[in-house]
Amino acid sequence: MDDFVREKLTEWGLRNLIQTFKDQYITKESLYLLIEKDIDELIPITGQKAIFRNKLQLLKEGQNATNQRNEETAEAAQVSPHRNKGKRKTLPEEETGQPGPMKRHRETTAAEVTLSEVKEIMKRVEDGLPKTELNDFLCEKIHDLETEKKEVVGVFGRTGAGKSSLINALIGEKNLLPSGDLGACTTVIIKVEANMKNKKYEAEIEFISKEDLEEDLWGLKRIVLSDTDDEEENEDKDENDGGGDVTDVTDEDVYKDAVEVLSTLYGAKWKEICAEDALMNKKHFREIPEFFEPGKKVLSSLSPEKLSEELVKYTRSASEGEDTRRGFWPLVECVTIRVPNNDFLQHVTLVDLPGAGDRNKRRDNMWKEVVGNCSTVWVVAEINRALAEKEPWEILENASSDMGNGGQCQRIDFICTKSDEITRSRGQSAADVRSAILSRNKRAKEELMKEFRKKKTLRKHFSDECFKVFTVSSTEFQDREWLDPADTEVPKLKELLQHLSDCQSETETLNYVSGAKGILSLIQGARYGEVSEDKEKLHTVLKKNLTHGLGTVSGPIQEAISAFENQLRRGVDNSKSTCDRTLEFFLKLKGKGKGRGFHRTLKCVVKNSGVYKPRKGKQLNLNEKLASKLKESIDEEFRKTFPNESKKEPFNGAIGSFSLNTETLAEQYEDGTGMQLRLEYLSTEEMTMKTKLFKDIRECKKTIYNSLTIMIEKLMEPCYKNAQQCEGKGCLDKMRNIIMEHVEENKESMFEEVKDKILEDLENLKAYILKELEKDMLLAIEYALRMYSESFPDVEEDLEKVTEYYKKLKNTTEGTSAARADQPGPSTA
Repeated sequence: MDDFVREKLTEWGLRNLIQTFKDQYITKESLYLLIEKDIDELIPITGQKAIFRNKLQLLKEGQNATNQRNEETAEAAQVSPHRNKGKRKTLPEEETGQPGPMKRHRETTAAEVTLSEVKEIMKRVEDGLPKTELNDFLCEKIHDLETEKKEVVGVFGRTGAGKSSLINALIGEKNLLPSGDLGACTTVIIKVEANMKNKKYEAEIEFISKEDLEEDLWGLKRIVLSDTDDEEENEDKDENDGGGDVTDVTDEDVYKDAVEVLSTLYGAKWKEICAEDALMNKKHFREIPEFFEPGKKVLSSLSPEKLSEELVKYTRSASEGEDTRRGFWPLVECVTIRVPNNDFLQHVTLVDLPGAGDRNKRRDNMWKEVVGNCSTVWVVAEINRALAEKEPWEILENASSDMGNGGQCQRIDFICTKSDEITRSRGQSAADVRSAILSRNKRAKEELMKEFRKKKTLRKHFSDECFKVFTVSSTEFQDREWLDPADTEVPKLKELLQHLSDCQSETETLNYVSGAKGILSLIQGARYGEVSEDKEKLHTVLKKNLTHGLGTVSGPIQEAISAFENQLRRGVDNSKSTCDRTLEFFLKLKGKGKGRGFHRTLKCVVKNSGVYKPRKGKQLNLNEKLASKLKESIDEEFRKTFPNESKKEPFNGAIGSFSLNTETLAEQYEDGTGMQLRLEYLSTEEMTMKTKLFKDIRECKKTIYNSLTIMIEKLMEPCYKNAQQCEGKGCLDKMRNIIMEHVEENKESMFEEVKDKILEDLENLKAYILKELEKDMLLAIEYALRMYSESFPDVEEDLEKVTEYYKKLKNTTEGTSAARADQPGPSTA
């Protein structure tokens, strides 16, 4: 055996195989030549065999990729032999032929080995079950153990703030996401995940529907070709400044946005194509035929740089001052990039997000869905501009309800980039420069924390504990003599991501092993024969406990609904009394400086059902404005009833306290007996049911909270459709009057309808929770007490092994959670 094989077995968590491989004279060369039969003979343990097989395959693919890169490098050198003659740093990959530090796989964890082995056990058990009705039930329960969830980290930031550079640095891919272009900006959602299938860099591109595009183009065509009288352009020049917080939006902005989309898709001839009404002609999309075909477009490369080059036209707008180029980002709904050789991305998805959603309704709904699924949100800004710039805070405030009560976000991290950049005075020592940088960074953290405390909109959804500040650098610290790598907080962000990934991995493993333990208990318990004569008595006790448990759940939920009703009544009264002023404020918008027209802007608002999302500046959302008092009335109660914090449960822990008291009942029977094993199954089913309900409640609460605005939009839709028909002279006043008259006629009933719908949804959620609890637990009781089959396989040894795994995992998880709870979060000072 050589050192290479020894190191690989150690790296893969298979140290116990070293002696075996040594005895069989396995060298680096022969390792690559091992076939399936050899592996079976070398490794008798199924779980270790699976891990070894997977790791060896990845190693072979990595070697092939390295060989291909070397060939490409050699070819490039032949084509241009005089390139790169200057001295440069040697990369880790070039020194060892292996991936660098960020790409190198960490040692397989005990939880991962456990999960692999338990899955092997359950697969073997499933294959050994007799083909009966009971088999179908048990097979379904085994399949339900498989769950896959990723923690989503959403990343916002102004163009040029270093968002792409930060993501590249964290995942160890310097040139994957395009960066450094201050004019271009990300226009679509970009998800970054791990590629678990092969060693390639892949991008999966999802397009909007042809119907959505056609509707979008029709609206854009109206904007750029409409003739607007001078009167219309200046109608808004009155002295009443209703612009308030959205004065950045002007007709000129609307026109520029429309022209950018059309010129991106059709080039310089966009006006001719609009005039000919040939916007959907397939000949304009010859370069991207996949748009008219079902499915997704997939790009693949062994080089991140090549993939990045291919992706640009699908993800980014043109730079300022850049000649118009063909691009396809207006057609794209979402891009998912998959990166090989990355551990924490196995359970974490990084999402590069546009700041304010999208004008396309379906794409905007996807934006809201992604933001609502983020457990963590990062806002990236340059350290010297973090306080002065409005955009980062506008992004947070615009998305606060989507992240908070309308989502599941647990923390917001404000990340200051370029923290190492400072002007060095002549004669200033390296130590003095370092001291100045660290002092500036500390000051920035304190000021940003103060700024957060001033943001009332954010504070409705997030406490001080949810907000943290980091200072990071976009350059390599070894190039700065006055700084040390320890001065950057990039490692802290990596630790945060690894922590999210590890927690998700631990949770997934624990849930799987717990469920497997319950299923094996039921199978083994059913082999003992029919239950004893006191089964009817036990059945009665369990049903009585179930009825009592449902009562303990129902009470707190009803109390919460009553509290919501009281708050909503106040919200309805406030909405009725303030909606006229809200409309006046919204419909009399003015631009900066001299008055500018609001004609095209309002047309966009009514075309998009009350919403206009400019590429820059604040969005206009009339539905949100009208719903704001109702939302304010329930924000606090909503946050208390449906907390996002992982350690808190909905409805004040009512569901968590539900119990059939199976552990107490099990004490009446000897360990390992049929009845005791059946009760063990019930206990695990109870935990599984609660986990499922928590997930369902989280999704329902998002829907209920967001339905406030959706209901207002639905009730306002008739006036939006009428306002869309307005044309010609006086169009602006006509649109305003239609909207104001509609609200005046309907305000008495409109807000009452929304209140009633929210209360109805809460009642439906209560009914769903109680129904699911009763139905699933009754079914579990029936199977636990009635199941009997002598033909079931003997799984006693498997049950003992899985039970031991479960105990170790539970102790480890609880110990880790306690240790993490004792550790302070990232410093904000």
